[in-house]
Amino acid sequence: MEELKNNENNIGTVKISDEVVSVIAGIAASEVKGVAQGSQGGASGITQIFTNKKNSGKAVKVSVEDNKAVIEIVVGVEYGIKIPEALNKVQENVKNTVEALTGLSVAAVNVLVQNIIVPKVNEEKVNE
Repeated sequence: MEELKNNENNIGTVKISDEVVSVIAGIAASEVKGVAQGSQGGASGITQIFTNKKNSGKAVKVSVEDNKAVIEIVVGVEYGIKIPEALNKVQENVKNTVEALTGLSVAAVNVLVQNIIVPKVNEEKVNE
């Protein structure tokens, strides 16, 4: 958890948890067209089936030290998307959004593509 101090008024401290930064980064990554936030393993998919809950926090890891954040994101990309271009946009959007909303400096945004998303064919078209 990172503590931010306001030296002008000195009325207290503000703490932003790593989990909050993780959620912000995950939302920013998913805003890029053709990119979906992933998970780090099959276990979270199984958990989602039984609990009907998405575990988005595991797809993003954040470590903050000396007011600098290092963010690691696991994503899936749609088939046909140019992966390097999409990931550059993810890195830029995550960095800009986290810095704008939290005041933290983002030292690195590491992105791992773990999945390719293939659009499902509509069954009605197949049966015709």
